[in-house]
Amino acid sequence: MVDTREALRQARDLDLDLVEVAPQADPPVARIMDYGKYKYERDVKLKEARKKQSRTGLKEIKFRPKIDPHDYGTKKGHVERFVRAGNKVKITIMFRGREMAHTDLGRKILDRLVVDLGELVVVESMPKQEGRNMIMVISPNKRFLEELAKQQAKEARQAAAAVAEAPADAELAPEQLPPVEAEAPEPVEAEAPEPEALEPEPVEDAPAMVDADPATDGS
Repeated sequence: MVDTREALRQARDLDLDLVEVAPQADPPVARIMDYGKYKYERDVKLKEARKKQSRTGLKEIKFRPKIDPHDYGTKKGHVERFVRAGNKVKITIMFRGREMAHTDLGRKILDRLVVDLGELVVVESMPKQEGRNMIMVISPNKRFLEELAKQQAKEARQAAAAVAEAPADAELAPEQLPPVEAEAPEPVEAEAPEPEALEPEPVEDAPAMVDADPATDGS
């Protein structure tokens, strides 16, 4: 507990404000803070809360008692999307003509829808007949959605951690390596041998013809 004058002095020394946050308490409770920053953050939070309230509300989806499986799946998807966004959903079964004699078909559709959505929804208003329509109101199961969001955030953090811890250039085992195709040798053209120059063979000189000397002849 601090005296008011001392608290004001400390606030001035810190260039901050002394703001009374619990005037009904005995003694009153005050905090030293930047009041301008506090007011700005408070206004931002209030603005976000108003936006969230305007986004959520009561949606309506209409069914027919003889709806085919494809249309049922489509409308169920719309209901799930609205609930995940935090909206309440009014489910209306519309009866026409002789269908009023088979209102049990509409009740079966509503029961099936609740079973299919499971823990995602809570039945806020049980089915009741209003003229030619059967109406039921469901709302999101906030506790389940919060647990689901926490689980998804945890899984995302684990996946990010696993990616961060994985080595960037991990070596692959030999059996994991892709096969390497051997390149075929390029064909090589064989060069034809150059013809050798033939040298002319030497020609022997024919013996010279000698005329016999008549003087030396046997005569």
